[in-house]
Amino acid sequence: MGETFSEKILGKKAGKTAKAGEVITVSPDYYLSHDNASAIIGEFKKLGVRAVKAPRKIVIILDHIVPAAAEKYAQNHKTIREFVAEQNIPNFFDIQHGVCHQVLSEASFALPGKVIMGSDSHTTTYGAFGAFSAGIGRTEVASIWATDEIWLRVPETLKIELSGKLGCGVSAKDVILKVIGDHGADRANYMAVEFTGSAARDFSLASRMVLANMSAEMGAKNGYFEPDDKTLEWLKKRARADYDIVTSDADAVYEAVLSYDVSGIEPQVACPHTVDNVKPVTAVEGKKFQQALIGTCTNGRLEDLEIAAKILKGKKIHPHVRALVLPASREVYLEALKKGILEVLSEAGCVILNPGCGPCLGAHEGILAPGEVVLSTSNRNFKGRMGSRDSEIFLASPATVAASALEGQITDPRKYP
Repeated sequence: MGETFSEKILGKKAGKTAKAGEVITVSPDYYLSHDNASAIIGEFKKLGVRAVKAPRKIVIILDHIVPAAAEKYAQNHKTIREFVAEQNIPNFFDIQHGVCHQVLSEASFALPGKVIMGSDSHTTTYGAFGAFSAGIGRTEVASIWATDEIWLRVPETLKIELSGKLGCGVSAKDVILKVIGDHGADRANYMAVEFTGSAARDFSLASRMVLANMSAEMGAKNGYFEPDDKTLEWLKKRARADYDIVTSDADAVYEAVLSYDVSGIEPQVACPHTVDNVKPVTAVEGKKFQQALIGTCTNGRLEDLEIAAKILKGKKIHPHVRALVLPASREVYLEALKKGILEVLSEAGCVILNPGCGPCLGAHEGILAPGEVVLSTSNRNFKGRMGSRDSEIFLASPATVAASALEGQITDPRKYP
């Protein structure tokens, strides 16, 4: 009987056959943390270990509250910088680089066949490149720093087969919102989600990152795309290490297979206050909002900003809307700057923020007041996520957010081909 991607890669790491449901011990290739590294440092020191075991495997990227918005955040950053210097950790990215998931991918730690653990739930993003990547807790990261090992339960795998061609105004974000809306935020609890089919192969790497990122919103342990020519082309000038392409066997056993013809999917909106409260955009058209957000680790890549700029070019944001644009990284920011995309967005009335997490987590930059509504390209809409618990968060694609920002109410982006 064949093996799934997750069974193969974790078995290889454990040096034994690994079947779904088994608990194994592995040594990850890399382990990520961000601003929460400050708390991890505190947990690490409680262990009584003086030095991290594998400093070159540690990747720390400051992105959540950058630049520091208050003294406590400044102190956290200072603590991290001092620890990085003390432990000789070479893979440290300070406040100017961007969102951890985008930066780690651009720096090509996200390689096929690698096992990556991260103290952020959207570590699943790196499955877009054929890696096994999963979010874990801070104490677990502290333990890995000390031992270079972690135990994992090998996940069952849910296969999502995507066929057909996306319609005008429809994107990868709409596809994953549709899947989550149909099957619930707990459908893939502690499972691997494998995206396959002709439509999955048609997706750009940026779009694959959207689906892998939001597999976490189905409860997934990890998401995965089989590497192909697009992956190899991305890695040609970036790969920092050797890698192995690991794929599921043709006769692998899956927990279930969900099939979607993306040709029939229309723009989707996740309504408050859960990611699986999804409706077609036509069912919520006319809902007024005060803030629009285009960006984050879900939809802050160049293709996302290009889509928004195409819709907004030569037009003006509705006067009752504050439109924030958040490039996912400095690399994305500079490319959008060179292409004139940021100029178009700024002329339309958008506020261009520095690359980082910004308003997504409600710590600074664009916090919502009581009673306010935001339409966002981010990945979560829990109550209080972006500020007041009395505010509302709607999630949608960059096209839907951009089109809606022009009208001051949720709008079908297919009006703006």
